[in-house]
Amino acid sequence: MSNTENSKVKKVVLAYSGGLDTSIAIRWLLEHKAEEVITVAIDLGQKEDLEFVREKALKVGASQSFVVDAREEFVKDYIWPSLKANAHYEFDYPLATAIARPLIAKLINDVVIQTGADAVSHGCTAKGNDQVRFEVSWQALNPKLKVIAPAREWGELCDRNKAIDYAAKHGIPITSTKKSPYSIDLNLWGRSVECGILEDPWVEPPEDAYALTKAIENTPDKPTYIEIGFKEGIPISLNDKELGGIELIETLNQLAGEHGVGRVDQLENRLVGIKSREIYEAPAAIVLLKAHRELEYMVNTKDVAHFKSSIDQKYSELIYNGLWFTPLREALDGFIQKTQIRASGTIRLKLFKGNSTVVGRKSDKSLYNHGLATYDQGDEFDHSAAPGFIKIFGLGTKSYYEVK
Repeated sequence: MSNTENSKVKKVVLAYSGGLDTSIAIRWLLEHKAEEVITVAIDLGQKEDLEFVREKALKVGASQSFVVDAREEFVKDYIWPSLKANAHYEFDYPLATAIARPLIAKLINDVVIQTGADAVSHGCTAKGNDQVRFEVSWQALNPKLKVIAPAREWGELCDRNKAIDYAAKHGIPITSTKKSPYSIDLNLWGRSVECGILEDPWVEPPEDAYALTKAIENTPDKPTYIEIGFKEGIPISLNDKELGGIELIETLNQLAGEHGVGRVDQLENRLVGIKSREIYEAPAAIVLLKAHRELEYMVNTKDVAHFKSSIDQKYSELIYNGLWFTPLREALDGFIQKTQIRASGTIRLKLFKGNSTVVGRKSDKSLYNHGLATYDQGDEFDHSAAPGFIKIFGLGTKSYYEVK
């Protein structure tokens, strides 16, 4: 027996998407690292035939292949908390891929315990964020677990064209081609696209990079108005019809995508220190984040609203950086949840030509007072109080400049 065979683990559980990297990883792991490969494909709303994915893994060489429907858990325990935190990285990216990673890591660890495996594996590259998100999560969930990362070791296979050749050589069925070598991740909260021609930040993304949103020139010439109802920060209805989280997100993805809403072309600062051009589509996420943030500004005091924006940014960074399973994130959840007690109401938006615009808002918890805000008859503001307020408010500034 060779040294390589001696060093192999008995069972490794692979986070399996059925894409190029994880498909060739099954074969590579069996050749170099493991006696047995167990795959886990997780349904997060990507609209794939996961039974086909499961069977493909078995054909490629997996000894067992699991499929887990985690959509409800994804929405309840990951998407809604991120929405309450208005989570978006660098002001644009709604974190669809990033927020899914801790849940995937948790479910992979569940299969490790179930099968008695002694290692886990993923298809992430050494330059990517996801390797950090997976491995830091596993360090928190199962500190002694061995991690095998094929894409950090397989050398020339990091070249996608050579990886495609490797798949063809070994009869591994894949969907990537040399003509369209995009790397795509999709779930309920959004779709990310990278690689190929998209790596040139000067080049406009070709239309075949998009799947959830229409090009502006193909969108309707009349706007669509929608009303989203919230209860304590969670969206519960669309146009007065109560919907579960999955159905609400899927419906919004279709409605907003029809109007071209949700495209993000971002030059992003990756966790590992490089800049990366990323294309995202997140119709429902973009609409819900805008609606939720607008509702918060209506029902929370100025100091809470302003302070929470800094908490939201930190929460977004924790998600992006793979630090979901940390005491800080749990502590921030406590603050954020307190701010959601008043976040009930309805936001009306107009979807038109790539834009989602808030055009109406109402809430029983609203702090907006028409009598104080109006300049018409019925004005209740005490105008005589203004001079004294300004004098006291500016006293420190006045004193400084008198001395200066």
